Amino acid sequence: MNQDIRNLEPKALWNNFSDLNAVPRASKKEERVITFMVAFGKRLGLETIVDPVQNVIIKKPATSGMENRKTIVMQSHLDMVHQKNLDTNFDFNKEGIKMLIDGDWVKANGTTLGADNGLGVAAIMSVLESKDIPHPAIEALFTIDEETGMTGAMGLQAGYLSGKILLNLDTEDDDEIDIGCAGGIDITAKKTYEEESISGNIEAYQISITGLSGGHSGMDIHKGLGNANKIMNRILIDAQDIIYIVKINGGSLRNAIPRESFATVITSSKDASILMTKIQTISKIIENDFIEIENNLEINVKPVDCSNQAMKKETQVQLFTAIKNAHNGVYKMSEDMVDLVESSNNIAKVTVENGLIQIECLTRSSLEESKKEVSDLLKFIFEKEGFQVNFSGSYPGWQPNPNSPILKVMEDIYTTIFGSKPKVVACHAGLECGILGTNYPTMDMISFGPTIKGAHSPDERASISSTQKFWKYLLEILKNIPIDLNST
Repeated sequence: MNQDIRNLEPKALWNNFSDLNAVPRASKKEERVITFMVAFGKRLGLETIVDPVQNVIIKKPATSGMENRKTIVMQSHLDMVHQKNLDTNFDFNKEGIKMLIDGDWVKANGTTLGADNGLGVAAIMSVLESKDIPHPAIEALFTIDEETGMTGAMGLQAGYLSGKILLNLDTEDDDEIDIGCAGGIDITAKKTYEEESISGNIEAYQISITGLSGGHSGMDIHKGLGNANKIMNRILIDAQDIIYIVKINGGSLRNAIPRESFATVITSSKDASILMTKIQTISKIIENDFIEIENNLEINVKPVDCSNQAMKKETQVQLFTAIKNAHNGVYKMSEDMVDLVESSNNIAKVTVENGLIQIECLTRSSLEESKKEVSDLLKFIFEKEGFQVNFSGSYPGWQPNPNSPILKVMEDIYTTIFGSKPKVVACHAGLECGILGTNYPTMDMISFGPTIKGAHSPDERASISSTQKFWKYLLEILKNIPIDLNST
């Protein structure tokens, strides 16, 4: 399968992407891909630097005749989201991504593809190793841990880069030029609980929610997709009078809309049939609610073996109330940009086991005051139900600059070669540009990339024709970087 990918055009890019995808590269586990990138830079004889937080920087001089052009920073992140279908047997820590071609799309076999942001990394690698692509001096910046904390961008210190133009290759629609993004903050609510022994004749069941689309908790949050944690909570609330919670495991990553949730509950034998009826009834309602957008949703119940230890009813009510009242989805749309989500929240993970409840959220907003408003509201809701709340991983948004000099250059190039104007947008995802700008405030930044769909889910796929379009556009940009941006 992967050999077919290597034969696609542009071959340099797809071969580098295939090499990259052979290396496990989960967020916070980038040791192997860092080693891979350092070896790549040194093999080319280029200056290769690993900074104190493990970002990799590779510098390449300008090609002949381009020495007087502005130095550019080309930037992408090394890590990828690891998600797989429930029935997919795959070990992200040991295996390379198994890719396949489906029409115009490159996909993975039951897992995330890693096109986010692997295609950006591969494009930069292809420019670095090229011998016939005209370009100014390049500083290639490969950051770590973008997907679960942006710690690479946050830790990049001033002085490592001299370029005044940054091309971030992490946007997922090929007709868009991105000039702004949302900031974010992680919210973790924890609560310890006591268990009690449930006496009498009891039966235990596992309730499972599977088949949801999932997706990027920023770029897809406005689509109304099902959140497995919210759906599970609706089912449990409907049956709360006759069940005791043993454990819950829903969602996996803060930046992915949760696709699956599993809850183990105990009920008395005399209430077992009532429980089945309740679950069947509420399941039909939920399935009807999502019939237009989640046609693979499955809600199932099966008997299981477990102990008779379960959460006390009082705590159970607090858990259900907290999840019910906590906002999930779009909170507010932007007043300045059409169709842009200003602020949102994703109830990403819910775990209940061994006396500890933990609820993990990712709140995003393009405005700091809105980010604070949403996070403070969630804090109030969780604390009201006895949870301890911690804020972490806060990062700033990237404020749009419609007067950006490099934006004008890129708009003109796009219009010339494609015959139409690009869309100039801001996005609700968390790009690294805003963070990088804190230590490099004079850098002019733009984000663009090939079309990628379903990022952060096993449905992730990259358009082959769009990747060819992106590559053509990138080469024209490199060739046409001006001597003086202020003169454009």
